Amino acid sequence: MANTLIAGGGIGGLAAALSIAREGNRVTVLERGDRFAELGAGIQLAPNAFRALDLLGVGDRVRDRAVFIDELRFMEGTTGERVTGLPLTGAYRERFGNPYAVVSRGDLYQPLLDACRADGRIELLPGHPVTGYTQTAGKVVVDGFEADCLIGADGIRSAVRAQLVGDGRPRVSGHTIYRSVIPMDRVPAELRWNVVTLWAGPKWHFVHYPIGGGRFLNLAATHDDGAAREVAGEPVARDLVQNRFPGLSATARALLELGDEWRTWVLCDRDPVTTWVDGRVALLGDAAHPMLQYAAQGACTALEDAVVLGRVFPDLDAYAALRRERTAEATRTARWLGEHLYHPAGEAARDRNATLAALSETDLHDHVAWLHAFDLAERIPSDAVR
Repeated sequence: MANTLIAGGGIGGLAAALSIAREGNRVTVLERGDRFAELGAGIQLAPNAFRALDLLGVGDRVRDRAVFIDELRFMEGTTGERVTGLPLTGAYRERFGNPYAVVSRGDLYQPLLDACRADGRIELLPGHPVTGYTQTAGKVVVDGFEADCLIGADGIRSAVRAQLVGDGRPRVSGHTIYRSVIPMDRVPAELRWNVVTLWAGPKWHFVHYPIGGGRFLNLAATHDDGAAREVAGEPVARDLVQNRFPGLSATARALLELGDEWRTWVLCDRDPVTTWVDGRVALLGDAAHPMLQYAAQGACTALEDAVVLGRVFPDLDAYAALRRERTAEATRTARWLGEHLYHPAGEAARDRNATLAALSETDLHDHVAWLHAFDLAERIPSDAVR
């Protein structure tokens, strides 16, 4: 039985705690905040996330809070024309074995937190920021805590990564996102779609979908504006958001205008690296592979990380070897989608629309299969499981 420290009590950190504890180990989670809580609005969960959640023992509790989506719908944002839709019922669920769902971040986080609190092998300590680590005599020491291993799950600006990799600040993408969540009863009945809808325009896009059991609508509008400064969750005036997207078609405009209490972020990620492990220390989730939102896989891959880590623990090198290639490809794919699918203009946008419109339902499912059909058990060699 190993004693493990986890830096960071977010989605990835709690999932890692559950996964390691379920293999018979003791875990202490050190959270910098004064309480364990997850901030943010909506999050998309593909079937690979539900596979991981089931293996962590919380899948049904997340399903109870989720909205199961019928379609990923792609719209021409300036004309309002439908380009294509990726169906998420019927053949999709049969092929991938799980639904596609959307939740508020809290509705994913709370089941993980409840499960950690119910596990006597897990200790949750808020108010304990991790600033670095030392290794000596077969142990790792973190701010007075001593353990056999340390998992850095402390996010995109990870202090553990700063020491382990030393690659400086995150890469600023130049994309600014504005987020708002509104009560669904403010949305006209004819626009209460059970879909994730993306309106794509020249160097901007607008996404919306229901969360909170359908009680709220999550709005997220992104502008490829060359932003160079890191921004995280700053309040922004409603009029500013409305004026950033003058080309929106009528239906999309009507939904955007419902938003209020907007907050803004500048999206950041990092280049993939091969160095995830330093002796008894390893990275996980956004500390290891922060990615842009465009593949909707940030939380999904962190959950996968957690399950794989638990299955091969305490072999951190095996964990990293099993995760590096897939997460690097997801990071690169997210960047590609932002440039070539979400934000093209002119002839490039027309070519994109024609290409998407020509794809069949099976074609669309084939394109996402490498992400959504990921089977964790099949990807872990039997001789790697401890």
